Amino acid sequence: MGWTDALIAVVPAMLVSAVLIGLERARGGAPGDMLRNLQCWGLQLLIGFTVLAHVAWPLHWSLLDGRRLPLWLGLAIFLIARDFGEYMFHRAQHRIPLLWAMHSLHHSDPDMQALTTERHFWGDQLIKNLTIWPATFVVISPTTPILAGFGIAMLWNFVVHSGLPIDFGRWSFLLNSPAYHRRHHSIRPEHYDSNFAALLPIFDVVLGSYNRPDGYPETGLAHRPASLFELVVWPLIRDDPGRRRGWFTRTRADTRRA
Repeated sequence: MGWTDALIAVVPAMLVSAVLIGLERARGGAPGDMLRNLQCWGLQLLIGFTVLAHVAWPLHWSLLDGRRLPLWLGLAIFLIARDFGEYMFHRAQHRIPLLWAMHSLHHSDPDMQALTTERHFWGDQLIKNLTIWPATFVVISPTTPILAGFGIAMLWNFVVHSGLPIDFGRWSFLLNSPAYHRRHHSIRPEHYDSNFAALLPIFDVVLGSYNRPDGYPETGLAHRPASLFELVVWPLIRDDPGRRRGWFTRTRADTRRA
């Protein structure tokens, strides 16, 4: 990936997040853990440009050739395939201790906001680059317009994590929203293990993890990173048993901030 491609990919996300942050502030929202979120974003970009940009998936076979499909159909297939992969990976992050050790960083934000979108441990994308991302390319080989359309659709993730009062109510099964996803980040035990969808809640509906939004509960974990160094080594120093329902360890009560 060249610097021009990198800017094309990153600048829209920065512009959307800036607009949403402005709207959050206009509503009286606090800055929250903005510095840590920006540092997480920076770490991910560093790994993306220095490591992932030079890692090519060796398999070049796909069930469907995006060049032979209408753009709308190719985009729909690619989006659904990728979103399903994200859904399944997300559920695994709440079950497998090693994945939760990394993913808990995302849940440690005490005030979920637009920039929480990029609050991920830098190693997450390395694992995805070897699992669910190439799996999507096995389903369909995307064209540049398909990838561009998908990139635009993924900007909705910044809205989903924002502090804006958007709730689709009884239509929540159609598209993720801030209210729908906030339940997933909630500190309330009765909200755990629900609403894993990244974009399309229909996967929650079909696989039994769907719940309509239930107000705007508090978010966060008992412990969060206090420095850039802690972000880098987060899985080694986190001090929270997590919200996973362990496949390899017994379930323990989650520890929450007061």
